[in-house]
Amino acid sequence: MFLFATEGPLITSTNTLVAFFCSFVAIVFVAGHLPFFRTLYRYLPPIVWIYLLPVVFTTAGLTPSSHELYDWCSGFLLPSALLLLTLSTDVKAIVRLGPMAAGMLLFGTAGIVVGGPIALAIFQPLLDENAWQGMGALSGSWIGGTSNMVAIKEGIKCPTDVLAPYIIVDSVVGYGWMSILIALGAFQERFDNAIGARREILDDLNRRMDQYEKENRTSLTLPSFCAMIGVAFAGGWACIELGKLIPEVGSILSHYTYGILLVVVIGLTCSLTPLRRLENEGASHVGYGGIYLLTATMGAGGDLKAVLDAPLLLVVGVVWIVVQIGFLLVGARLLRAPMFLFATGSMGNVGGVVSTPVVASAYRRALAPVGILMGVMGNLVGTPAGLLCAQLLQFVAIAYHGEAAG
Repeated sequence: MFLFATEGPLITSTNTLVAFFCSFVAIVFVAGHLPFFRTLYRYLPPIVWIYLLPVVFTTAGLTPSSHELYDWCSGFLLPSALLLLTLSTDVKAIVRLGPMAAGMLLFGTAGIVVGGPIALAIFQPLLDENAWQGMGALSGSWIGGTSNMVAIKEGIKCPTDVLAPYIIVDSVVGYGWMSILIALGAFQERFDNAIGARREILDDLNRRMDQYEKENRTSLTLPSFCAMIGVAFAGGWACIELGKLIPEVGSILSHYTYGILLVVVIGLTCSLTPLRRLENEGASHVGYGGIYLLTATMGAGGDLKAVLDAPLLLVVGVVWIVVQIGFLLVGARLLRAPMFLFATGSMGNVGGVVSTPVVASAYRRALAPVGILMGVMGNLVGTPAGLLCAQLLQFVAIAYHGEAAG
């Protein structure tokens, strides 16, 4: 039985993995037509299962925790899918949503900056004197993504062996919180009603998107499908390659960040041209297909056994996230922001540009582009905000251990 295998994962071939994950995503959605799963999906939508079950597959030894397919999905499939999603954007409505969305993202950023030092202050007696360095590097990942983690690791001279266990915290706590946020999407109406959220823009956008779809939706044709694939892959590839030609600004603006920014710009520009008519035949659905496959490979990168490797650090990570939740709840109350922006404001920091559109689509399918933009904003503020968090963490460590922690 592969459940007890110790010689490596059962599936390692790229072709087999592609077939396996595509079939798995298809089965999840087909199951939604059965009465039992139709009821279950009201509370735990398909995206939750698409993300969580691959974690079980990897833990059980069926799929690998890392593979070139996973890298291809995040590096090439993601920008291609994002291009199709932004192609269908209602630009005017997104602009109206902008200030509130940016405000919630910054509340989430503040929660990470403050939450790290609070968690360290609570658990410092049980941690190594250099724990602040690992948490400082982790703050970069939790404000924008992995590239920021690497930048801050180098900036504060964090040894690799100190950082290693915090990578477990990043994946287990960060993606665990992502799964919870997706599941909470079923309760967003209750949350919005409880705080008196201003949902007018979101409701108006959904209404306009529904109306647009009813008035313009046509059957998918082969020429249009080929055009979608061509625009997605050629456009995504071109944006990523052009991003490599733009000089990096430290590590705040990396080549990959430039590439994603170009995807957003090109996609929004195309949404103002006749290319938006591709949405009439389902361009966003094709884009979501790519996002779902990416989500499955993201889940496969997790391993439940990692929970046993660093239990105390996992508790530290949970406390850290709880502080961010507190900041976001305050922000939602002050701004009267709907739960959609609570979720994407959190994930725009903790998950970055890869995870935020996934969470956004679980709440409001029409607003995946907002998730993309919030992920990009989180990446931009990640390094300076992460360095500030690292400095505060060092102050806490010095206060307990003295100058040896410096």
